[in-house]
Parts: sequence; C-alpha cells; structure tokens
Amino acid sequence: MGSEGIVIDRDCCQACGTCVEACPSTAMDMLGRWISPEEIFRELIKDRSFFETSGGGITISGGEPLLQPEFVGKVLALAKDQGVHTAIDTCGFCSAKSFEKIMPYVDLILFDLKEMDSQKHKEFTGQGNQRILENLLLVRDISFEHGKKLWVRTPLIPDATAKKDNIERMGNFIAKNLNGCVDRWELCAFNNLCRDKYRRLNMKWKYNDIPLLTHDELKQWEGCAKETGVDPAIVIATGATQVQSQ
Repeated sequence: MGSEGIVIDRDCCQACGTCVEACPSTAMDMLGRWISPEEIFRELIKDRSFFETSGGGITISGGEPLLQPEFVGKVLALAKDQGVHTAIDTCGFCSAKSFEKIMPYVDLILFDLKEMDSQKHKEFTGQGNQRILENLLLVRDISFEHGKKLWVRTPLIPDATAKKDNIERMGNFIAKNLNGCVDRWELCAFNNLCRDKYRRLNMKWKYNDIPLLTHDELKQWEGCAKETGVDPAIVIATGATQVQSQ
C-alpha cells in the first residue's frame, strides 16, 4: 500500500490468483479458467451454422497457440473429426515438434513474418528470427506435400517493420523460398486498439501516439510488396486506416 493506494508489482506477478482471493473489495477479478479441449470444442461447435453459412471455420490464435501444442492439437483434431475447417495463427517461434504435432489437423496456416533482419527482430521482439524462418520452411514443405494453405502476414508498424528494405527483403525471401506455396501475403495495417490495455495495466506503449496509416500509405506499401518478385496476385493490404477529412 502506497500513498496512491494499492500498487501491484507486475514484475512479481505469477498469475496465481492469490491477490484476487485476498482483495477485500472484490475489485480484482481473475480472467480465465482451466478448461479441457473437449469443453472448448463444445463451445466452438455451437457456432457451426455460422461456419457453414460463411464458409469459415475455427481459427486458434493467441498469444502463441503453439506454446501449448498438445492442447491445441486436441482441439483441432476434434474439429476435423466433425468436418470443420481449421486454421492456426502463429508467430512461428516454437519448436519444430510443435508444428509437427498440430499440422495433421490444420487446413490453413496464418504465419506472421515481421522483420527479416535478425538483429532488428531481436530488438523488436526479444528474439532473433532464425527459428521462425526455419519453421516457415518446415511449414512450406508440409503444406506442399499435404495440400494445406499457407498465408504469410506482415504487420506494418511505423518506424519498425514498415520500411522499404524490410518489405523488399521479405518479398525476395518469399519469391525465392516459398514460390507457389503461399496463397496470400497479407500486409496488416498498424492498429492502436491495444492502447487501453496498456493504460489499464499502467504500462507505457511506445506507439501510443502513432497515427493509423492513411489509405494512400497502405496502398503504397501494397504496391511496394508487389514489386519485390512475388506473384502480385497473392499480395493484399488490409486493416483500418485514417478517416480523411473532406
């Protein structure tokens, strides 16, 4: 307890929930609970009519879902048993064995590729990109052999990933190593929807005051990607842009 009231030291937090139990005003709440793959799937399959109408299915994302490959694999296997289309959204930073465990049950892999320079990747994320690129090639081989679809997704973060040399190197890598295996290279416009999360966690966010891209800027990045040697037909730019005044 400090002069400003109760202060939580997030560096010491282990997400054990003890503080929730001890909170006298019940102001704190534990978000999340232990659940089995079967329980999750029973909830997911309730929306089956929407899957069938839209042509969609179940996508498991995160966080990083492949940090729990056994659990995720069981959920995906249950979905495949029911004929539901499955997808996984991953940053690629996990063991090769994690991919091998879930790939038999996945129809579509959404694979994030953020930064081609390994040192910059480490500065931005805390890890280099060697394992990520190796896993991307592993997914390529499995996808090609078993007819699965692969999408590469790149966030366009101002002054970070949204740089011409990064997009050019990425396009060259895709053209050289993934030609014919990538169905879509999606450039995802920077968004600031997480600002409120940082505020509630009393954390500073480096990009808090960075504006959204304009529509023209997003189209320029799309044009840049199409000129890198990849099949232009696979490149698409998505996401919200600034509302321009008339």
